[in-house]
Amino acid sequence: MANFQPHPDAAQDLYPHKWWILAAIGVSLFMSSIDGTIVNVALPTLTRSLATDFATIQWVVLSYLLGLAVLMLGMGRLGDMIGKKRVFSFGLVIFVLSSMLCGLAPGVYWLIGFRFLQSIGAGMMMALGVAIVTETWPARERGMAIGISGGIISLGIAAGPALGGVILHNLNWRWIFFVNVPIGVVAFVLVRQFIPALAPRQMNERFDFAGAFLVGLGLLALSLSMTFVQRYGLASPQALGLFGLSALSLIAFVWVERRVQFPMIDLALLANPEMSSGLLAGFLTFVSIAAVVLILPFYLELVMGLDQQEVGMLMAVVPIVLGILGPLSGTLSDRVGTRPVSIVGLILLVAGYFTLSRLTTHSQPLDFVLALLPVGMGMGIFQTPNNTSVMNASPHSRLGIASGMLSMSRTLGQSTGIALLSAYFAVRLNVYAGSVIDINAAQPVAIVSAMRDQFYVTMLLIAVGLVVILGQGWRERR
Repeated sequence: MANFQPHPDAAQDLYPHKWWILAAIGVSLFMSSIDGTIVNVALPTLTRSLATDFATIQWVVLSYLLGLAVLMLGMGRLGDMIGKKRVFSFGLVIFVLSSMLCGLAPGVYWLIGFRFLQSIGAGMMMALGVAIVTETWPARERGMAIGISGGIISLGIAAGPALGGVILHNLNWRWIFFVNVPIGVVAFVLVRQFIPALAPRQMNERFDFAGAFLVGLGLLALSLSMTFVQRYGLASPQALGLFGLSALSLIAFVWVERRVQFPMIDLALLANPEMSSGLLAGFLTFVSIAAVVLILPFYLELVMGLDQQEVGMLMAVVPIVLGILGPLSGTLSDRVGTRPVSIVGLILLVAGYFTLSRLTTHSQPLDFVLALLPVGMGMGIFQTPNNTSVMNASPHSRLGIASGMLSMSRTLGQSTGIALLSAYFAVRLNVYAGSVIDINAAQPVAIVSAMRDQFYVTMLLIAVGLVVILGQGWRERR
């Protein structure tokens, strides 16, 4: 087995414009992060404006996340093969153009399709952003740089709900996509001017098309099966057939990756316990938070009776705290190590999901903020050191793949969380309502009860991630 050690401080003194490089990456990722959270806040509005239901409208988010999950591994691999700057720049252009198409979409299915196109561009950027930062910053400052990158993303996430609320209150939903255009122009100028070429190190390798197809088919089938669960039940032929197709596709994907000469996922990387445990723990945190972020705007609007602008402001709590704590936790992990900081973050996440489970039909906005605050603190403290741990465990020649795997664990977690936990929420909502019902027609007490059950599941998932990280630390001390 290959001996994977943290790569040397290759970036030392090679890139004097490292702060401009970080700014170029940051603006690009800021744009893509704004887009995600603006859409979440707009879901109740989109449900009404496009005359659709909960099971369909979640695909506006899910198609984007699914595209990211499917493409980011391939884009990370492609960046290692033909050059990270080339792939990143092309992705930025695709993202801006598809954002305009989303704003012009004439119906919900057009919007879902354009969102998938948008995810292609976002996948190219997000797969390689951390890899570019890692390659151009010296090791002694890498945790801080990755933390700042995470903080910039979090500021975008924070601006998304607030900006989305203002746009929806004063204009219409189409402008939540048009806002990407001016940011994209600034990002493109910075990328072209300051990001170095970063010549590829894997010039003679071939792209794994079979692996890309199989992993895409498996994830698509899994997500579609969850939609059918919500509409027709777990035992429906459609859901069971798609479950089976998903399982077979993912098994075939692993079989292909073990045999192809140049795999999409270098499975030897996962033999490094530092990387595999970090990827699993990160995946579980994003499974949990994605489903929560999807449901909470409905709670704020349908149960608490808040308007769109107020919903946007309250939903900004988590990303604001993330933006503050991300860089600080990165700097702290450079000094004391990544694992202790990550453990503190996971403990706070368990506490945060418990406090959210205490929300009621009579809770006030201040109650909501105080309940959500530990979740933001936990994600802010956990995410940066965990990302740093994964990237430091990668050999230098596989930074693109490692960055793609890290990004895929995040977006796969989000898409899985939306698909699985939204289906679970819909099932529990039907139980408490006494019949099959859409969330817009449900009584507040039924929404709160189903939401509470969902928070209990997320507490369990985070506890599993905590056990994984603690177990890895225990094995290293033996």
